[in-house]
Amino acid sequence: MRQRNLSANHKRQRGKKSPPEQIPISAELQPIGDEESEPENSVINGVEMEYFVNHGTNCKDDVGVVTDVEHIDGHNLGTLSVSAVETNGNVEHIHEQIANGLMLPAVTKALAINVDGGQQLSGVHREDLIGMIKNAERNILLLDQARVHALEDLREILGEKETLQGEINTLEMRLAEADARIKIASQKKMQVELLEGQLEKLRNELIARGELELYENQNKFLNKEALLERDNHVHYLSKEVDTLRTENLALKDDIQTLKSMISNVKDTDERMVTLENECSLIESSMKELESKLLVSQQDSSKISTLKVEYQGLWEKVENLQHSLDKATKQADQAILMLQQTQDLRKKVDKLEESLEEANAHKVSSEKMQQYNELMQQKIKLLEERLQKSDQDIYSYVQLYQESLEEFQATLNSLKEESKKRTATGPVDMPWEFWSCLLLTIDGWVLEKKISNSDAKLLRELVWKKDRRIRDAYIACKEKNEHEVVSTFLRLTSSQASSGLHVVHIAAEMAPVAKVGGLGDVVTGLGKTLQKKGHLVEIVLPKYDCIQYDGIRDLRALDVTVESYFDGKLFQNKIWVGTVEGLPVYFIEPHHPNKFFWRGQYYGEHDDFKRFSYFSRAALELLLQSGKKPDIIHCHDWQTAFVAPLYWDLYAPKGLNSARICFTCHNFEYQGAASASELASCGLDAEQLNRPDRMQDNTSHDRVNPVKGAIVFSNIVTTVSPTYAQEVRTAEGGKGLHSTLNFHSRKFVGILNGIDTDAWNPAADNFIKVQYSANDMQGKAENKAAIRRQLGLSSADDQRPLVGCITRLVPQKGVHLIKHAIYRSLEMGGQFVLLGSSPVPHIQREFEGLANQFQKHEHVRLILKYDESLSHSIFAASDMFIIPSIFEPCGLTQMIAMRYGSVPIARKTGGLNDSVFDVDDETIPRKIRNGFTFVTPNEQGINSALERAFSLYKNNKESWKQLVQKDMNIDFSWDSSASQYEELYIKSLSRARAAASTT
Repeated sequence: MRQRNLSANHKRQRGKKSPPEQIPISAELQPIGDEESEPENSVINGVEMEYFVNHGTNCKDDVGVVTDVEHIDGHNLGTLSVSAVETNGNVEHIHEQIANGLMLPAVTKALAINVDGGQQLSGVHREDLIGMIKNAERNILLLDQARVHALEDLREILGEKETLQGEINTLEMRLAEADARIKIASQKKMQVELLEGQLEKLRNELIARGELELYENQNKFLNKEALLERDNHVHYLSKEVDTLRTENLALKDDIQTLKSMISNVKDTDERMVTLENECSLIESSMKELESKLLVSQQDSSKISTLKVEYQGLWEKVENLQHSLDKATKQADQAILMLQQTQDLRKKVDKLEESLEEANAHKVSSEKMQQYNELMQQKIKLLEERLQKSDQDIYSYVQLYQESLEEFQATLNSLKEESKKRTATGPVDMPWEFWSCLLLTIDGWVLEKKISNSDAKLLRELVWKKDRRIRDAYIACKEKNEHEVVSTFLRLTSSQASSGLHVVHIAAEMAPVAKVGGLGDVVTGLGKTLQKKGHLVEIVLPKYDCIQYDGIRDLRALDVTVESYFDGKLFQNKIWVGTVEGLPVYFIEPHHPNKFFWRGQYYGEHDDFKRFSYFSRAALELLLQSGKKPDIIHCHDWQTAFVAPLYWDLYAPKGLNSARICFTCHNFEYQGAASASELASCGLDAEQLNRPDRMQDNTSHDRVNPVKGAIVFSNIVTTVSPTYAQEVRTAEGGKGLHSTLNFHSRKFVGILNGIDTDAWNPAADNFIKVQYSANDMQGKAENKAAIRRQLGLSSADDQRPLVGCITRLVPQKGVHLIKHAIYRSLEMGGQFVLLGSSPVPHIQREFEGLANQFQKHEHVRLILKYDESLSHSIFAASDMFIIPSIFEPCGLTQMIAMRYGSVPIARKTGGLNDSVFDVDDETIPRKIRNGFTFVTPNEQGINSALERAFSLYKNNKESWKQLVQKDMNIDFSWDSSASQYEELYIKSLSRARAAASTT
């Protein structure tokens, strides 16, 4: 508040201060008019003239044209007025606006002013206007000078403002000091009040001591002599206060001494108490000593009696010592006699041994004689047999020579017959035959029924006069031309020495980009086809999370491949490398959405766009690189777009040599999306969103990539025969059963295999000890190692260990896995689970189980995927549980058997095609390899577990034989790859036959 008042006062002082001197601008301005006009007409009287506000008023005599310029640069420069100018008897109204140095804009305006009823001014000469302008410029210069003066005044005002602010600050400091002084004064006042109270107390004390009269006299004296007396009284009182203080100090000292004395007295009292206690203790100890003295006296009397007894005993001891000496002498004599007896015994033993040896020699000589007789008899028998065997050998040699001669004769006859047939072949068929055949082949070429390359191969057969083409021609005499062409084309396919060119376009490949079984299939099938002599190539997306350590010689190509998407062309960087010996192309899109830089393979909101982009880019790679594959094999919905893209867009562009094979590994995942999204990759959504093409069977505004691949592919497969039957039903087909039934002629189920190089217990570097079916000791050592690693009990080596490695999703029967854990414990087993769940509530449920069994000695749950640990669990487990609700193929049961772990599986899909119950009498015994159940409930899995535990515990030999049988089963890709190879060749043959007829 004080600060505000000070500033307000300061403002009032500034308001009272005399304003800066106003510059008489109007007095110094030159009039605007004729230069020759008289001086008295050019003077404007007064510093501030009255002016007319109404500028629009018409005046015949004196009209004031006023310009008011105020507050220029924040200062009041006064009022500037320009008087009217009268020229040649006419009144000119020139309204000038002068502000901040602007030129006068109203000069030209004066020419348009109407005076006296709208007549235009005509007497203004050019010289008059020039004079007016010059005068106006002079006035502007004067205004500039005034402005400079005003700025100087402003600087002075600002300086004064700063000095006033400094004064305000000093006043505020003084005010703060005054406040502090007031506080000190108030404190002193309080001290004075305290002193007055003390004086009042002293007065009362003096009254109590009888010095009241003196005090009253002093008061009278003080009343008479006012201030001086009072000072003396105060001085006296101060002395009294000092004396009182000294007395108080003395009293305090006395009190302290009294306190010390009292404490000394208390100490003496305590010492007295302790002394009394000590006296009582001494008295009690004296009493104890007296009692002990009485006891000792009694003991002394007993001791006297004991002395007498001791003397008698001492005499007895002396007698005993004497007898002991005698006995010792006798013992020494007995020892001497015993030693002599032992010596005699040794001599007797030696004599007996020599006697036994003599008897043995006698017996051995008799036996030797008998042995010699037997040997002679055997020698005679051997000589007889040798003679007989010589005769047999001689007869055998004769027979062999005879048979050899017969064979040679037969061979010679066959050679002669072959030579005759070869020699007589061309002769039998006239040259006209071969010429006619060549003409027929040339006609087929001209008619475009066969290709030039096929024609070349057929001509070579004709030129060689090959018997096969002659036999084929003779066999086809009664057939139509289409069948003849097909027969001849088969000769060309068998004539070609090179294998098939197969390109796999997939989203996974083990081990570099693996989520499930799809990656294992691409690698295993590709390697096996490669071993069979075929050219196999793989095309994959280049994920950022790919396992680069599994790729050899990875490098980027110098060229980029452009592919169409969302109406634009995007560049794709192409990388090449080898994985498990297979050539692999990795496509890295340069797309702003970074389709494959997401840190995971699947599960993104735009997966439909990601993989439709990749499918088109893969086909663009094949087209631009000039490849002519025989088979393009695509897998699951992620690359199902390849089939419609190939036939609709790329076959017309020249990529038309291939047949399309589509494999669906799990019909649960179909990738359906809005039909409008199909246009991004260049497909015609309107044409394809039809019931007979890609339209989803359950939602007509959506397209289904899997359905599109089934419709547009030449070969459609799934991963086991049983699963192929299941998906053709309404329950198993997941909406596609009608489509599969319609295309059933090209749909087949082929059981997957496993990579027996990667899953081989005899050469597995992940496990503790390598082993085989012929040497099972290593499996027991691996079991002990996993128990140590996971902290399981090893007290009972014979306790069975049940393993389970799976994704924890409803398809895998998670409720049955949970039940199997508890049931295995009840039956005296151990359980190890490795796996995780993408379903949050299932993951949380098993995390709770893992915490429950965290310190259990027989159960361990590891909720992640660990490649090394999975190998160890396969090698250590005695049984392996796969209770799937549905299972397209399943690889874990095959790997488990490869490692000697007996499978316990539900009869569904590929499990039904690979696991056969040991107790099923309808199945040949030699292929029974595990334990199965049908109903997916607790009773079903209980029956299989109980039978497995019973055989393991009660019949060790049968269990061992079962384990060895499982380890010897061939689950390699050889058989499956041969079936795919057959499908490829048949499809190509049909295509070539069809092409030859068109």
